[in-house]
Amino acid sequence: MKNLALLLSLLILIACDQQKSSGRLPFLGNTIYEENDTIYHTIQDFQLVDQDSSIVTNETFANQVYVADFFFTSCPTICPKMKAQMLRVYEKFEDNDQVAILSHTIDPTYDTVALLKDYADRLGVRSDKWKFVTGDQDYIYDLAEQSYISLADEDGDAPGGFVHSGAFLLVDKDRRIRGFYDGTVPEQVDVLLYDIDKLLNEYQAESDK
Repeated sequence: MKNLALLLSLLILIACDQQKSSGRLPFLGNTIYEENDTIYHTIQDFQLVDQDSSIVTNETFANQVYVADFFFTSCPTICPKMKAQMLRVYEKFEDNDQVAILSHTIDPTYDTVALLKDYADRLGVRSDKWKFVTGDQDYIYDLAEQSYISLADEDGDAPGGFVHSGAFLLVDKDRRIRGFYDGTVPEQVDVLLYDIDKLLNEYQAESDK
């Protein structure tokens, strides 16, 4: 877990450096360079359930970029800060159908579908824009570590009994991670908001060719 946390910090620093030196957002994660091809790290196939009891898969976000995070509703530490900052993403892009938000609970035993529905309703957000998803706990933890290069685990010594990253992850239309941001820091979320526009402009430029 310590190694993963260090990797997350390193990826955020790399992303910041690459954004300064390039006109495009970086591709983060394990990239494989072959003789005639470059294979980027991508989000694996997944199937989860959202606050409306609907199945959520990669295809749910077809032709969309999305921001992903990991949380739990009873979190007494960073989650309230994260949700306040994610609301900024929601409010800016609420009417843009190319942008979505995906929040994974890391405490699926407590965070039932009904509880996630109530949580989303109290935030005042639409389920077609911001999905709160649940599933098998080990499955979600594996998805966090292997796909999102993020941290999610049980920890009896941690407040609330769980430990997780406060990262927001920007995923493009091809399942590739294009940015890591500290979701508890408003200035980092300012960068995220800017980068979402930048990523959408990349796609617009490609479609205009």
